[in-house]
Amino acid sequence: MAAIDPQAVQGYLDAGENAATTTEQGRALEDLVCYLFGLVPGVSITRRNVMNVFDTEEIDVAFWNEKSPLGLPFLPDIILVECKNWSSRVGSGEVNWFDTKLRNRGMEFGILIATRGITGHGGDLTAAHKIVADALREKRRLIVISAPEILALTDTDEIVVLIKRKLCDLAVMGALV
Repeated sequence: MAAIDPQAVQGYLDAGENAATTTEQGRALEDLVCYLFGLVPGVSITRRNVMNVFDTEEIDVAFWNEKSPLGLPFLPDIILVECKNWSSRVGSGEVNWFDTKLRNRGMEFGILIATRGITGHGGDLTAAHKIVADALREKRRLIVISAPEILALTDTDEIVVLIKRKLCDLAVMGALV
């Protein structure tokens, strides 16, 4: 277990909040994601901001997961992450676009880091939550992690537990909660 520096986390979030451009906002959140997941045993950052060969889809962050028993052994070797450092919740169009990126690559799992969360309500399967629920039918699991959830983390064990909890909720309830 590695400790998470709360000042570092707040610094990344503040950098995004005070950024002059949306590109800088996104980069600050990507830096935060790389910091956090880089602390998880067995996880390394392999790519950032890479376009596909057709120049139509960009992946914000890709992790290689060695499946360390102390890390994320229950997740695939490659984990794609989409970062949305927006002042509002992320809508169904953007969630659908991330799901499309996963589908186009044959990926079964992805993480959307949305600082304000996503639109709609999980229990009612409205708005962006519907996209997440629909992906399950095709055996794709999308989880969403928000800034308040990130701020609550104190160590890497808590990252692992958060992801496990979200995956269990997704499987049991058929939606994000």
